[in-house]
Amino acid sequence: MANSTQQDSKNLVGWIDARFPLSSTVKAHITEYYAPKNFNFWYFFGALATLILVIQILTGIFLTMNYKPEASLAFASVEYIMRDVSWGRLIRYMHSTGASMFFVVVYLHMFRGLMYGSYKTPRELIWLFGVGIFLVLMGEAFFGYLLPWGQMSYWGAQVIINLFTSIPFIGPDISLWLRGDYTVSDATLNRFFAFHVIALPLVLLGLVMAHLIALHEVGSNNPDGVEIKKNKDPKTHIPLDGIPFHPYYTVKDLMGVSVFLIVFTAIIFFAPEMGGYFLEANNFIPADPLKTPAHIAPVWYFTPYYSILRAVPPILNSQFPGVAAMGLSVVSFAFLPWLDRSPVKSIRYRGNLYKKWLAAFVVSFLILGYLGTEPSNVWGQFSANIPLLGGADRATVVARIFSVVYFSFFALMPWYTKRDKTKPVPERVTG
Repeated sequence: MANSTQQDSKNLVGWIDARFPLSSTVKAHITEYYAPKNFNFWYFFGALATLILVIQILTGIFLTMNYKPEASLAFASVEYIMRDVSWGRLIRYMHSTGASMFFVVVYLHMFRGLMYGSYKTPRELIWLFGVGIFLVLMGEAFFGYLLPWGQMSYWGAQVIINLFTSIPFIGPDISLWLRGDYTVSDATLNRFFAFHVIALPLVLLGLVMAHLIALHEVGSNNPDGVEIKKNKDPKTHIPLDGIPFHPYYTVKDLMGVSVFLIVFTAIIFFAPEMGGYFLEANNFIPADPLKTPAHIAPVWYFTPYYSILRAVPPILNSQFPGVAAMGLSVVSFAFLPWLDRSPVKSIRYRGNLYKKWLAAFVVSFLILGYLGTEPSNVWGQFSANIPLLGGADRATVVARIFSVVYFSFFALMPWYTKRDKTKPVPERVTG
């Protein structure tokens, strides 16, 4: 009986292979894809990002079954999901928590790339696809943020869209196109719903596929920065320092997934609002165009860039310099493959210069993120008598200092990576 079942499964696979490259695809990307044998825990986050993407798509499908993309009904439909739909509260919190955890995982995944030089030759295109994923993910989060139609959703969208009007020549037209009206209204909600549910997810899935295909074409990087394809067995042509992705790393990723799900479910069941960082208190109040919240701030994963926006003073009453700086702070990641002049990839073999600059960049990112959650005058008046600072409060002065550090990490990279003293890279991975 068992032999008959195995034969039937082989016949089925053979029938599919004759019409679709199933077995060859599985071999090329899973069972016969050789990954470096020295992966550490930093390599969990790619798999975790894929897991969260699946969670977001599935929970999003269930939410759209009961959500009403109409200004007069949107907030009430979210309340209906939370109170009356079976498991609705769980699905909504999975989606909202998933959005924040997506950025946690993506930021850690990007940091891994900065540590181990995953953007350097021959992986420039992988990195560019990754930056594209990051940008689309930011757009997806922004468009989804308006959909609950709460106070912070409404006014946050109002502020961000109005920033586009500062762009010379085309700014007002972009803002009008985004809103679909002259104010944030029902047309805006429908437009954002279409972007969030259909347009951007399709682009995101396409970029993820391109990211994975490019990764499997050139091979994965590793903590040593050694190209394992350079050392192959002369008979089998298998990398000497490589092991099959399945079963070795599928099992290892399952352990990472298990730990992540424990944290994920703990947040959902015990602290889904995460003290107001994942879900703000103002977003549990229906949107009121006539009542502006005392402090409007984006969700935590946008706050570093929001701090940079606020840190740049307007010129001739125009916010365009701040908007341009905010955009550049995100796009700068795309230039890393050409800014880094170091002959080595991994931080293990770089000198102290790069390590110090990377540490300064991380500190600046975290401090800017914190400052972005606070009102701009939270630390009081500081520099009223200092003309160069223009009467800025302490928080703004600190934000300006760390904005300079943030951009210096990119702008000075050709200098300090070329000048940095590196260690010899081994021929084989060190384990």
